[in-house]
Amino acid sequence: MNVLFIGDIVGNVGRSALKRVLPALKSKYNPHIIIVNGENAAAGRGITATIAKEFFEWGIHGITMGNHTWDNKDIFEWIDQEPRLVRPANYAEGAPGEGMAFIKANGKQLAIINLQGRTFLPPIDCPFRKADELIEEANEHTKNILVDFHAEATSEKIAMGWHLDGRASIVVGTHTHVQTNDDTILPGGTAYITDVGMVGPKEGVLGMERNAVLHKFITQLPVRFVVDEGKWHLHAISVQLDDTSGQARKIEKIRLTEDEWLMM
Repeated sequence: MNVLFIGDIVGNVGRSALKRVLPALKSKYNPHIIIVNGENAAAGRGITATIAKEFFEWGIHGITMGNHTWDNKDIFEWIDQEPRLVRPANYAEGAPGEGMAFIKANGKQLAIINLQGRTFLPPIDCPFRKADELIEEANEHTKNILVDFHAEATSEKIAMGWHLDGRASIVVGTHTHVQTNDDTILPGGTAYITDVGMVGPKEGVLGMERNAVLHKFITQLPVRFVVDEGKWHLHAISVQLDDTSGQARKIEKIRLTEDEWLMM
């Protein structure tokens, strides 16, 4: 099975870049299942039903989320009706939506689990214990399991990779928007990267307009952050899995800028 996971889609620039580049990514990597992190897709905060529908129409099979899940309040009206959108599973019991989904496409099946870290983020239930619970449940259906760990601290993400080595097929970090250079296959057969990166403005600060961010750092005064409108870059990973064992055979980082795209 070939899995394509695309980093945090940030605002209109990120969505436009994804729409333009996705056909070429499909052609090159021949993914059976495509997952994106969509928690920043709507103006940098949250996602709307309209945006989720667009993603699915473009050929995305599943959407993971993170700490901005609830930023667009209309999500409460539709999240329970959209099983392909997965929010962090370690939110308190009774939260709308689901933290795990089973995606079937192109004759393949992939369990998707979304978890949120607790270091430098709001305190919620333990992601490690929740991972144990959901991995056990997923194994009743498939050995092919992807975990999106939406976390701030590098150490917490690396710890999760080791915690799930040999039990999850893929463990990807999201949230920090900076693609790390530690993509690897761990000894137990789990494909791992600390952060996949993002799709969106390249010349801002993590996708936000840089002058506002600089003003915040320099003055410590309240500032309204908005998504930058500059040139984009796209980060993703492609992973090949053994269908029977669920172990990873290959992981490849994908990095593409708008200038590179225009020269292709």
